[in-house]
Amino acid sequence: MTFTTRFAPFAIALLAFCLINTAKAAIGLDRTRVVFEGSKDAVSMNIINNNTQLPYLAQGWIEDEQGNKISTPLTVLPPVQRLEPGKQSQVKVQALPAAKLLPQDRESVYYFNLREIPPRTDKANTLQIALQTRIKLFYRPASIIPTQQERSNPWQEKLTLTRVGDRYQVNNPTPYFVTLVDARRSKEAKTASGFEPLMVSPKDSLMLGASVAELGITPYLTYVNDYGGRPTLAFSCAAGTCKVDLQASPSDE
Repeated sequence: MTFTTRFAPFAIALLAFCLINTAKAAIGLDRTRVVFEGSKDAVSMNIINNNTQLPYLAQGWIEDEQGNKISTPLTVLPPVQRLEPGKQSQVKVQALPAAKLLPQDRESVYYFNLREIPPRTDKANTLQIALQTRIKLFYRPASIIPTQQERSNPWQEKLTLTRVGDRYQVNNPTPYFVTLVDARRSKEAKTASGFEPLMVSPKDSLMLGASVAELGITPYLTYVNDYGGRPTLAFSCAAGTCKVDLQASPSDE
């Protein structure tokens, strides 16, 4: 067995791994999350073909919280479209009549998917990779859409922490989903060991992975807002309960 023959499978696998890890999506989306306001019939998103050489197909669909593909109460229009090289277009999430049957006192969560389909190639030994974008889609009923004044005091500031054993429980009393992406014991500290990003459902509670010893009595939690921004909240703890300290929370994020 020659050296080339012996290591050929390894070389091919390594090449495929490198291609997958360096590939960039041809079809780009203009946001990292979607908020569908119940007072509207649809929400539109801009998409672009970043490839200036080839046309691509863009396929969109929606999944429920369990990852099942659905066609109601929300649907994607058009489900498939062609984008010429370097061109932009729009994809729309449309509400169907069944959307009125969703809970009207809190948000519902779905997932919007956008898959790029490259043109077929006649070249031999060519590896084609179709990349897919998956982002959260929140249906926000008209009854809980915040006013501009309410937006100046984000609902995430209503979060509290309760000590349960050696960990903190995050309590979300609001009708909105809250996604936490970082937790640390101070603004300058590193991410607490054991922390994993989590999404707390409306009027629900979840345990933080990091221990109380890791987070201390002044935890800093970072959340994702409607626009994909990542503000940080500073908490102050006493007698096993922690509340947001508005004066200590960074104001420049």
